[in-house]
Amino acid sequence: MAPEKIHDDHIQELADIFRLLGDANRLKVIMTCRDESVAVGDIVKKTGLSQPLVSHHLRLLKAARLLRSEKQGKQVFYMLLDDHVKCVIEDMLTHINEPKEE
Repeated sequence: MAPEKIHDDHIQELADIFRLLGDANRLKVIMTCRDESVAVGDIVKKTGLSQPLVSHHLRLLKAARLLRSEKQGKQVFYMLLDDHVKCVIEDMLTHINEPKEE
């Protein structure tokens, strides 16, 4: 079976997502929300980032469809959008933990 042709607009979208994930602070936010929904204040505490910076990163990650939010009362909780995003993160963690070839 021949591989599916990837359209240029999909390549650009992937590049944009990987560019977002290339920022260590955004990865901290993603990793904080990896296994559970987390309130913004708790993301601030767990990452050590300022509240305005966390809010900025959350806005970008949500716009890129990597995170989703859910309002509960006055608090907003963030979690990974879906299992696809979680699999990418988990697969890359597995990859970096593999023994390096010499």
